[in-house]
Amino acid sequence: MEHWNEVRSAYAVARLGTVSAAATELSVHRATIIRHINTLEASLGARLFQRHARGYTPTEAGSDLARVARATREQFAQLAVRARGHESTVTGELIVTSIEMVSPIVTRAIARFREEHLGVTVRYIASGRILQLAYGEAHLAVRAGSRPEHPDNVVRAFFPLRSTFYAHTRYVERYGLPRSEAELEGHHFVSHADPSRAPLFSWLESVVPARNIVLRSGSQRVLMESLLAGIGIGFMPVFQAATLPELHEVMAPRPDWSVPLWLVAHVDQHRTAKVRAFSQVLRQVAEEAHEEEVSAPLVRGEPS
Repeated sequence: MEHWNEVRSAYAVARLGTVSAAATELSVHRATIIRHINTLEASLGARLFQRHARGYTPTEAGSDLARVARATREQFAQLAVRARGHESTVTGELIVTSIEMVSPIVTRAIARFREEHLGVTVRYIASGRILQLAYGEAHLAVRAGSRPEHPDNVVRAFFPLRSTFYAHTRYVERYGLPRSEAELEGHHFVSHADPSRAPLFSWLESVVPARNIVLRSGSQRVLMESLLAGIGIGFMPVFQAATLPELHEVMAPRPDWSVPLWLVAHVDQHRTAKVRAFSQVLRQVAEEAHEEEVSAPLVRGEPS
């Protein structure tokens, strides 16, 4: 492949019989064709053509080269057809990544997507680690926080992730619900191991004593499972809490606890059929989750 341009020039001469015809077909100067042939002959250590007044006739080595060049060109053509097929059909592997907090929306979208596109295998990575889209680590990412600025990525606004504090019925039956911010000191909480990860955690650390935080974890999933187990009051996205009637809202969501989400794809991937198809389903599911969130009661009282 180091000499593909030279091979292509020699193949054109072998087919067409003259340097001028090859130069016209390849849109280069005839001197370029001659230089390419001379370079190949020097590299291979063999003459590729017999030069005569009517043009160029391939030698035995030249005929061998022409057969290799023809097969290679056909393989390139087949590759191009397959590549266009990958771009225009929803098949193969789709790699999606997001933060753990939106995994309920992403998995719901994957289920719906798979109903229509059985030819796709989905690999879903729910992690706080930022995968490198330029290196093919993922085709589509849901990112949280400030708008991603990488110049090679296509970024679109997704939706604002609203979260607040909830207590499970098991916790409420044992400890009750705080009715004001002043009563928070009398309750138990679960919080992130790194409070700086989100404004909501930073706020909690500033208003309750450290002894009140009875469980810490770096996993968002563990924190939500701890909340559902009744270990303590904890955070949860409002869209997810809206589907869980056993949760009791402790505080109304605050605007500064909302985190913007973004759909991010590399510029070479965002127009592929599978990325466009999954993005559309993901947006539909997010809109439905928002409708559930809006229609859910804003405050849940003490259990009867």
